[in-house]
Amino acid sequence: MSPEQTPTPTPTPTPSDALLALLREPAPVCAPALLGATITGKGVTLRITEVEAYSGAVDPGSHGHRGMTPRNRHLFGPPGTLYAYRSYGIHTCVNVVSGPAGQSSGSLLRGAAVVAGTDIARERRGPTVADVALARGPGNLGVALGAVLGADDGTSVLDGSGPYTLRLAPALEARLASAPVAQVVDDLLSGGLVASGPRTGVGGVAGGAAFPWRFWLPGDPTVSAYRRHKGAIG
Repeated sequence: MSPEQTPTPTPTPTPSDALLALLREPAPVCAPALLGATITGKGVTLRITEVEAYSGAVDPGSHGHRGMTPRNRHLFGPPGTLYAYRSYGIHTCVNVVSGPAGQSSGSLLRGAAVVAGTDIARERRGPTVADVALARGPGNLGVALGAVLGADDGTSVLDGSGPYTLRLAPALEARLASAPVAQVVDDLLSGGLVASGPRTGVGGVAGGAAFPWRFWLPGDPTVSAYRRHKGAIG
């Protein structure tokens, strides 16, 4: 091969300092700032519109509440790890791990808008599914992404070594570069840019008002419907 024919190497994605700082925070702090971020891979790009935070030992709704097992080990980090699990034996659901390694803290991606690769997402979801419904709900989001349990679980969403890459919304990226994460997240919530409430389909106190860790972009049509668990308390 001549020098003129030598292919140009594809640059390795580099996560920003703002994204790394955000992912050092536990999920209840990190999750609201993931709204508007994009996750890209396997031919599609999704803009995240709804998430739920789950946070280890303090959270009875978390898969990591009782400690590490072979099935949930990737939920324990490091930050920027993709944790996948099977919901109801059917769908693969996708989480982004944050917080200190070993703490079992992650944000479930519950809803998103497909902003690139719509045809690919529709092939995966079905020809009659409306654009706004392609990645609405965590199971549908996993299907639209082409997420595979086992193969994708435990990969990084930061450095291009895994199938997906996570990037923050540009405006939020700039804000995080000039202010502490806690202040930025507080501004999002107090300013009405992000809504919060109890988590969907979670029983006991973990599904009640004591854990208002579902976050979404108000008025966005790709946000899934809230369904309170019949056994939720509070």
